[in-house]
This record gives sequence, structure tokens and C-alpha cells, in this order.
Amino acid sequence: MVQGKQLAVRGLLAAEWVGMAYLLFTLIMMACLWSRLVDVSGMLILRGGYIVATLATWALYRRFPCKWMIFVRILVQMIFLSWWYPDTYELNRALPNLDHLFAGWEQTLFGCQPSLLFSQKVPYGWFSELMCLGYVSYFPLMLITYLYYYHRRYQEFQMSAFVMLSSFFAYYVVFVLVPVTGPQFYYLAVGTEKIAAGIFPNLGDWFLTHSERMAAPGWSDGFFYHLLDITHDAGERPTAAFPSSHVGVTTVVMLLALRTRSKGLIFTILPFYILMCLSTVYIYAHYAIDAIAGLITGIAIYHALCGIYKKMGLH
Repeated sequence: MVQGKQLAVRGLLAAEWVGMAYLLFTLIMMACLWSRLVDVSGMLILRGGYIVATLATWALYRRFPCKWMIFVRILVQMIFLSWWYPDTYELNRALPNLDHLFAGWEQTLFGCQPSLLFSQKVPYGWFSELMCLGYVSYFPLMLITYLYYYHRRYQEFQMSAFVMLSSFFAYYVVFVLVPVTGPQFYYLAVGTEKIAAGIFPNLGDWFLTHSERMAAPGWSDGFFYHLLDITHDAGERPTAAFPSSHVGVTTVVMLLALRTRSKGLIFTILPFYILMCLSTVYIYAHYAIDAIAGLITGIAIYHALCGIYKKMGLH
């Protein structure tokens, strides 16, 4: 039943090994921060569930070694990203918040807070909807690229999955170690009047016990605005601001699309990619320097991961 060289894999896939490595990293962080963690039992349950799901899909593949099972194994890893993301908050809120530094650097670089002013300068409902559409297209863009490689470029399917998943985990490591919440949380905690006046206080452990966020600006009756609100209510936490993984991972996805040289895929993703880069600042999710850092690191991470995959001959 084995179909092609890529399917002859006895152990874990490269994408699964990356997930296991991240799990080990977080376990070490948990051990270091144990006394300050709020939801230890929930965090351990997540890790136990991840191990069970990974080993279960591996066992099913051993029983039914086919392309479809490879697809399912990697899809399970992608689904778990939605659990790993809020988990970064459980770890980084045990560390002192650094937003005051990033807001200060933003002010020094631009002479203002672009995230605070962007929506004020462009207050149109249609533009707000475009920004919200761009932001909520995050996972759909990944899925489109994932499916394209599976159906049209299967020889590079596992490589593309490894690059996408590894880029997420690279950002998650930074998010754990660099606790920055972004404007939607920091501005609310400080007050927009102080922010506009260039006052950026050090909040210390504030986000250890607070997770309130500002409502996104724009047309509150818009369809995509409501979709964004639902997405934020479901999984947003005061975490993961620097660098912007929305910009970084979407940059990786854009480069994977360019790699295919498929005009259909490229021009499907390109407009959403542009909207994504703008929307992260517009909706208060990120400082402008977060988006810039996301672009730079996304390019670097893509080339580094492609090189690692090729050099190590991974599966």
C-alpha cells in the first residue's frame, strides 16, 4: 500500500518531530516557571493529548500506509496550533511584560503610534472590512497552500508542511521568551490618552491576571468585523505581539506559493497577503515594528527551514 518514496516512513515525520521538540521546550519552561503558572493541570492535559494524537495517527499510518494518512498526520499537527497559541500566554504571563519598551521604540522610530492613528486616518467602513478580511484569512491561506502542495506538488508536500509548521513554532518560542501583548491589550491597560501623549509605563505583572482587550476599530456592523470579533473571543490572549506571526507566517506561505510558480495560487494569495500586512497594525493587534519584524523574520525563517530540510534529507 505504500505509494512513493515519501510514504516509506517508519518513524515520526519531520513536522511531528518539530512539534515534539516544541513540547519539550515548553516542558522545560514549565519546570522553570512552575510556581508562577496558573493552569498547570490544563497545560499538562494539552501536552498529554498532543502526544496521544501524534502517536495515534502514526500508528494508523503504520496500519494503513497511504498518502491520505500522511495528509491526516500533518493536518492533526496544524490543528494543534490553535491550542499551542494560547498556551504561549500561560508561560509568558509569568514573566515581566515588555510592552513599554516596544511602544517606546515605536514612538522613537515613527514619532507616533501608527496602530493608534491608522484607523483614525482611514475611517471608512469598506476599508475596515478589507482589513478584517485580511486578518481572518490567516489559516485559510495556510490551508489553501497545504492543499495545493498535496494535490499538485506532492513531491514537496512534506517539505511545505515542515516549513509552515516549523515557522509557527519558531515564533511561538519567541512569544514565550519575549512577553509583548501588543496595542489592543497594552493601550487599554494604560489608557489611550497617555499613549497619545507618549507615556508608556512599565506594567510589570499586570497581564498575569488581566486579559481585557480593546475592541477593534472600524465598521462594527460589518460581516468580517464580526468574524474577527468571534475569532478574537475564541482564542486571543495578551501574547504573541513581537514579531507578528500573522505577517511572518503569511510571508512564508507567500514564498511557498511563489516556489510553485503557479499564477493561480500566487494571485489568489497575494491580495490577502498585502491586506494581512496592513491589517495587523490597523486592528490594534501589533505595533508597526512587529509587522516589519514579521516580514524580515518570515523571509529568513523560510530560507533557513528550506535549507535545513534539504541538508538533512528529512521526511
